[in-house]
Amino acid sequence: MRNDRRRGPAGRGRAGRAALAVLAGAALLTSLTAPAAADPEPAAAAAPAFASVNYAVAVDQSASLAPADIKAEKAAAARIALGDVSATSHISVFGFAAAESADQRAVDPVCPRTRLDAAGRESVGGCVEKLRSREKDEGTGTDFPSAIRQGVHELSSGTDPSVPRVLFLLTDGEMDVTGSPQYGDPAHREAEGKRQLELELKNAAAKNVQIWPLGFGPDPDKEQLDRIAAGGFQKGCVDLPSARPTARKVSGAKDVGPVLEKIFAAAHCLRYEAGPSKRPPATLPITISPLATVGSIVVDKGTPEVTVTYTDPLGNKVPTTGKFKDSTFELAGGGGTVEALKIVDPVPGRWKVDVKAPEGHRSLPVGVSVLWQGELRGSITMDPPSPQAGQKATVTMRLQTREGYEIKDPADYAGLKVSSSLTGDGFAPLPLRLTDDGKGADPTRSDGSFSGTVTVPKSADGALKVSGTLTASGLSADTRSEGGQVAPGALPVTTALGPVRGDGHPGGTVTANLSVTNTTDAPHTLKLSLADVRAGLLTVSPAEIVVKPGASSTHEIKLRIGPEESFDGRLDDGALGIGGTVTVQDATDGDRTLVRTPLSVQVTPEPGLLDRYWWVLVGAVALIVVGVLVALAWLRQRRARRDPRGLTLHLLSEDGDVLGVHTAGPGHKQWYAFDIAEAHSNPRIERRTSGRYAVQRSPEGGAVLRKNGGRTRERLTATGRVGLTDRLSLALGEDSVRATAPDRPDPVTTTGGSDDYL
Repeated sequence: MRNDRRRGPAGRGRAGRAALAVLAGAALLTSLTAPAAADPEPAAAAAPAFASVNYAVAVDQSASLAPADIKAEKAAAARIALGDVSATSHISVFGFAAAESADQRAVDPVCPRTRLDAAGRESVGGCVEKLRSREKDEGTGTDFPSAIRQGVHELSSGTDPSVPRVLFLLTDGEMDVTGSPQYGDPAHREAEGKRQLELELKNAAAKNVQIWPLGFGPDPDKEQLDRIAAGGFQKGCVDLPSARPTARKVSGAKDVGPVLEKIFAAAHCLRYEAGPSKRPPATLPITISPLATVGSIVVDKGTPEVTVTYTDPLGNKVPTTGKFKDSTFELAGGGGTVEALKIVDPVPGRWKVDVKAPEGHRSLPVGVSVLWQGELRGSITMDPPSPQAGQKATVTMRLQTREGYEIKDPADYAGLKVSSSLTGDGFAPLPLRLTDDGKGADPTRSDGSFSGTVTVPKSADGALKVSGTLTASGLSADTRSEGGQVAPGALPVTTALGPVRGDGHPGGTVTANLSVTNTTDAPHTLKLSLADVRAGLLTVSPAEIVVKPGASSTHEIKLRIGPEESFDGRLDDGALGIGGTVTVQDATDGDRTLVRTPLSVQVTPEPGLLDRYWWVLVGAVALIVVGVLVALAWLRQRRARRDPRGLTLHLLSEDGDVLGVHTAGPGHKQWYAFDIAEAHSNPRIERRTSGRYAVQRSPEGGAVLRKNGGRTRERLTATGRVGLTDRLSLALGEDSVRATAPDRPDPVTTTGGSDDYL
């Protein structure tokens, strides 16, 4: 079916635009991961698995592509030119559709193979302007054989075969050569297209060209893309399934970015970590693994107006070029819509990427990710290190960073392949199966320690050697071996090393017990040593132990942790595990190895004053809380004892007759103010906020009457009365004699005229 009939939805164009944008960013990162020119460094700054890559980008450019799609393709290729890339990497960019008449061609060369130095970047930025969408009368089919033929030619002609050759094929359709006369008469063109596709795939495999197809939108044929991926060169950057070419298909533009980055990571032996996406201003966190020796933090800004700053896990705002402490930085694409900060020897941990944009440029989300390559180290042990013939031994290969720290996150070594074998005198090599599944000889699942068992052949006599190799995509392979000796019989001295007790702080000490039994009538001197750990992090003592004849004893082994400065700020992120291997040798028996076992020391930051004296703070806070509660209770009780609510006020004549009864309500600051209304004709008590009189309850019983604006106060007992005027006085009713006010609704006047206050 013709592509111009199959396509049409606008979403397909957006997917193509997104695919090209991310592809360009990933291509930029591919070249960025070549090590920067810098002063020679020790093994910690190991180079990636390969320094450069030759790659070609084939873009389906049928008539379905809108002008905005072509603009996105140009911008994507131009962003490649903005990066400070390896001088030995090369890129080719071309569009393809189909040749459907004698004056048409299937492939439109846009950027011939270009070396990505400064001049090359500038030329790529210009040549991508030649990309254009096909008109319907210019050939709008999808000629995969011609596209693959062009890609193989660009990648294999005059290039170093030792440099990886990768062709990325982006399409939103399936192969369609039904309108191409070069494939014969119309009835046989589809079959001839399939035949030529198979021939071109075989040629790609012969020329060591990998093909990584990515289909987007609803139209691509996934089975056909799978066959294309499987038909090219299959050997990846490492011998792992994850590095073999694979076809991917996504439904829309939102999925193209992360999927395409994963494809690039797999094709170039990079590790990939996705971060968040937010609109500016925002802080985007991204984690760099402790295994990383070189990494690129990729920021998809969406618009060039976004500015980016980078903060390392130690809180330092790092430069975008040059050297800072032990790391080297290079920024690429700072003026474009995608930029990448390459870091050689990055500080591991949680980085912060701060993005800002001026008003009017904050509508697009900014995404962050990291691509990195690294170094994985292992240590291998056999227990017992000097087994007897026919005895079973446990082999353990433990992973650690190049600095000697244990690996916290199993995702850092996902896809790891561990191969191991036992060799020695008197028998053929034995392959071993080491696992980290928490079963059998492996005590704990996903802790970075791979274990298995092997039975030493009965024919073994003399030297033994156990070897192990770690292989993972994006991580340099590491091979370790450990020698041993077949024991002629029961050893004269046997030992057992117990686990490390507790955690430690920088400058502190942790201990373990070493049990020793000497079955001979002569003393034996044992030597202790520590390996597979960076100098300064951990030391063991004592260096020697003398075991008396016929003695069985337990000795305390001390492991001293290095000072805080030896951890280079790594403890700021919390506890660290230090891996090492303790060896105990019998110097009296020809330095025979008695113990060779891995150990783990957990180091936590030195506690501050708050951590050490938290109990004092908690106690002080508790005392304060109790004191506050007591004070509040006292104040509440004090207020309740003076609360005027519920006082029954009797207005008396000069003869003592009750002229009116009034029940007090809540007062202002515990004073209930009132006045005498119609004192000479119909006297009664009325509440008034600024009345001449006020009453409150007395803690000693009864009440206190305030007169004349507070200048005069008189005690009002349960049986007495206090004069208000020449003819009127005030007394308390019997129900007013109580210590505190009751919890009840505000009272109302019972007799003696009206009272508007409730």
